Amino acid sequence: MNEMAHSPFVNIRRNLHQIPEIGFKEFKTQRYILDYLASLPQERLEIKTWKTGIFAKVKGRTGSRTIGYRTDMDGLPIEEQTGLAFGSTHEGMMHACGHDIHMSIALGVLTHFVQNEIDNDLLFIFQPAEEGPGGAAPMMASEEMQQWRPDEIYALHIAPEYPAGTIATKEGLLFANTSELFIDLKGKGGHAAFPHETRDMVVAAAHLITQLQTVVSRNTDPLDSAVVTIGKLTGGTVQNIIAEHARLEGTIRTLSAEAMAKAKHRIEKLIEGIEVGFECIADIDYGCNYYQVNNDPSIARRFIDFMNQKENIELVVCKEAMTGEDFGYMLKEIPGLMFWLGVGSDYGLHHAKLNPDERAIQVGIETMTSYFHSLA
Repeated sequence: MNEMAHSPFVNIRRNLHQIPEIGFKEFKTQRYILDYLASLPQERLEIKTWKTGIFAKVKGRTGSRTIGYRTDMDGLPIEEQTGLAFGSTHEGMMHACGHDIHMSIALGVLTHFVQNEIDNDLLFIFQPAEEGPGGAAPMMASEEMQQWRPDEIYALHIAPEYPAGTIATKEGLLFANTSELFIDLKGKGGHAAFPHETRDMVVAAAHLITQLQTVVSRNTDPLDSAVVTIGKLTGGTVQNIIAEHARLEGTIRTLSAEAMAKAKHRIEKLIEGIEVGFECIADIDYGCNYYQVNNDPSIARRFIDFMNQKENIELVVCKEAMTGEDFGYMLKEIPGLMFWLGVGSDYGLHHAKLNPDERAIQVGIETMTSYFHSLA
């Protein structure tokens, strides 16, 4: 990484890494990017803001087609433990999913095309709230997107498990459908010595957790894939009071939109049974929902063929993953592609010690600039 210490885009990444912000509160991040864009030649550059996001259009010679490139902007509510000299200055916040890397690559590609004109227009989309509550769907519906809607669209996501610079993608489904899951159970609390006068929500929650395990094992096609995980359970106050309230928090992930709908239907039926069996009231909230990332087959083949011709690129045709990404809402309406970019970290995504290899930044920039030149 030493040879890249003076790269402006590594420096940009380090600056952005210090100011992670949660979804739709990326005020410093937006200001930083706008200030950088203002430093570039403006003759072919047009900028619009949307909430805390940014649309930046680089005009081409003919503008007969518009190619989109999306990057995400937000961080995560994680206390950083990397020990880096440029660590987060925002307490309890970290770019633990690599969006600082994503933004620096996007700015590198944008800068190249401000300085090197091609036929196509390029639309760079700096999207807020990817981690939640979800910025892609409302951004797609925005007036700005309707005015500048691209003909095809691209994005990348860092992959700690691959060596720096490796590119991995595939035709068709790449990321799963995902949904958050929050269930609140309300019964009747009381003294532990008089359980018959109460409706114990810890017991109800325990039964529900067990029943939820059947959604995959007994209600999902064995040839399909789904995950239902309860990651957090809270309930009660002290050891000798029966709990009046319990809360379950988890996630649902499926490889098809149909399997997601079926999983949610079955979960709702199980909850109805808990309400009857334990004489309680239940509320369910699905929180953030992300649509599957589905790469356009013809675009994926073109991208893979191009990368296979580059001697300095190691391309992996990978399997689909149960990770979620709201870029899927953009691919639902616009043909395009997402790929993994290896960053060779010992710690994975959303980990407090994630430390991507910054050499991947230049690989990402060179990959997308050469590919976009090939589309001209």
